[in-house]
Amino acid sequence: MHFVDFLRATVLLSAAAATALAVVTVFSASAAGDPGVVSILAGWWVFSGAIGLWLGRRAQVNPPIARLLGEARASSALPEHRPGSMLLNRLWPLLLFTFVAGGLAFLAPQIPGIGAGFAIALAMWWRRQDAAVAAIEERDGVRFHVVRSSPVRAIALVRTPGFKALRPQRIDGATT
Repeated sequence: MHFVDFLRATVLLSAAAATALAVVTVFSASAAGDPGVVSILAGWWVFSGAIGLWLGRRAQVNPPIARLLGEARASSALPEHRPGSMLLNRLWPLLLFTFVAGGLAFLAPQIPGIGAGFAIALAMWWRRQDAAVAAIEERDGVRFHVVRSSPVRAIALVRTPGFKALRPQRIDGATT
């Protein structure tokens, strides 16, 4: 799976998890007859969104992703392309987190509400990483792909040849 697509899917699935947990929070709080919990948690969601926006404000890749890109091994063949199983293989902690936090709503509606805040922060923090990796791919003329590996091991990438963007360069104010 193309790493840029994996990053986009991670952001979208984190936002979907936040939405699902927020819906579960609203329903469980209304069933418990405690609407004040939702207003307090809405403040938490805004705060966590602001933290995520602040953490993801840079247009550069995060240091862990930069290290992952630097450690990518070169390959001339494309790896296996199974995006559904790859996403499940790599994002199972997000899925488990969503189900556990949503399942605990019957104990207290605050649990999925707090989890929704963390998912919002993650989605906002990683929202620019796909564009930063795409810019590196365009600059270097490579493409990064996620390699199928054990779900409990660290993610691994391979670097394949891609298309390099040739842009006019400016020398002393004139384009060449």
